[in-house]
Amino acid sequence: MKERSKRYNESLKQADKEKTYGLKDAIVCLKKMSAVKFDSSVDLHFHLLVDSKKSDQMVRGTVILPHGTGKKVRVAVFCRGEHDKAARSVNADYVGGLELIEKVAGGFLDFDCAIATPEMMKDLSKLGKILGPRGLMPSPKTGTVTNDILKAIEDVKKGKVEFRVDKQGGVHLSVGKLSFSEDKLYDNASRVIDALNEAKPASVKGKFIHSLSIASSMSPGLRLAV
Repeated sequence: MKERSKRYNESLKQADKEKTYGLKDAIVCLKKMSAVKFDSSVDLHFHLLVDSKKSDQMVRGTVILPHGTGKKVRVAVFCRGEHDKAARSVNADYVGGLELIEKVAGGFLDFDCAIATPEMMKDLSKLGKILGPRGLMPSPKTGTVTNDILKAIEDVKKGKVEFRVDKQGGVHLSVGKLSFSEDKLYDNASRVIDALNEAKPASVKGKFIHSLSIASSMSPGLRLAV
């Protein structure tokens, strides 16, 4: 049996592990729990009734959080020519073509999101084994392979996040920081829940979300009404 910290056990006293919470009540409860010494992330954890091995049941998409993620997102943009100038004009963190690809191949990974123009994807493909496992490979499905570089950067800076079901049917997504107001956390979490429901594959009949919980860093999870 894993031994829990004193802080975790104190947090447990604030929660009813057998209760199913409404989203607003769960957020109120989270903010009352024993605080850590840093600004905790608040995360939603979904268990979906899908078979991710089947291509027609893959759940993947993006959502823009109304109040952002609460953290600075470092963006790398792989492009050249006029796109390079555009990306630099809005202060993208890292911008470049082949030289930036070589830098990443050499071990540079100091960014949270990668955006690329379609013409760069042939050269960028050699970074698949580096960027893919980290969830950083640009993709047309998530809007990170595009010629509209300015909009892509703007969306990411606003709080655009990607979700993707894992092999166990799980989706785990941050919806902000514990320092956010209750209303902001509610807005962000509600938008994520809506986006997951909208992403339900047509081939999945009946119940889609098996279970859903919300937790902050190092706190117990609170089960939410689905």
